[in-house]
Amino acid sequence: MVFYHIFLLVKLPGAFGFSIIALTVFVRFLLHPFFKQQLETSKKMTDLKPHLDRLSQKHKGDAKRLQEEQMKLYQQAGINPAAGCLFMIIQMPIFIGLYQTLSLLLLNHGAKLISEINNVLYFPFLKITTIDPWFFGFNLALTPAKSKLWFYYLIPVVTGILQYLQTQATMPAPAPVKEAAKDDRQKEEKKDGASDFQTAMNTQMKYMFPLMIGYFAYSLPVGLSLYWNIFSIFSIIQYRQMKKKQNIK
Repeated sequence: MVFYHIFLLVKLPGAFGFSIIALTVFVRFLLHPFFKQQLETSKKMTDLKPHLDRLSQKHKGDAKRLQEEQMKLYQQAGINPAAGCLFMIIQMPIFIGLYQTLSLLLLNHGAKLISEINNVLYFPFLKITTIDPWFFGFNLALTPAKSKLWFYYLIPVVTGILQYLQTQATMPAPAPVKEAAKDDRQKEEKKDGASDFQTAMNTQMKYMFPLMIGYFAYSLPVGLSLYWNIFSIFSIIQYRQMKKKQNIK
């Protein structure tokens, strides 16, 4: 509510929407160390791909041994396979809090919401008297599914596209393959089910996940899509900037 109070003081139209954007940017930079670690892990995973392929071939019939050897390889490279989940888990309290706020506004419980917010604010000057959910013609507390207005339906489309671009930007690049070994490797991949499984997983991440996020944007309040979309835009920009720095090095 600090951002919202500041924007109210300067009489900025759409203060609630801009406070969500400011919160998103703040969280994005706060989580930058975890984001950087995620990118470094992604690059290490790309470098390890040939070694993982060899392990899959070597221990094709022994899943337990394969998992043990993969974990050893991850430990040697300093990789925690679960590290990528941490980046999303840290955001969950913010996302849930924003969802509860928007839900109360949608149910016309604004007075109750304002009272609850003011009760937890330590400094009296931060207390608010009203929350206006309108932002550039959109009610941030309303869901596109309940709006019955055509321009609200653009929100899940934009959200899905941005999520697709983010997934594409963050997906590890394929490891370079020598020309002499390329034909042999392609023949082996046809025989190797692990490669097909990895390809299927990448395809699912690239296409199914954006569709799923687009559906969530259709069913959840617009304010959550605003948070998600600003977060995606910053993620795309920062991924590309960090990848450029890595290529220069």
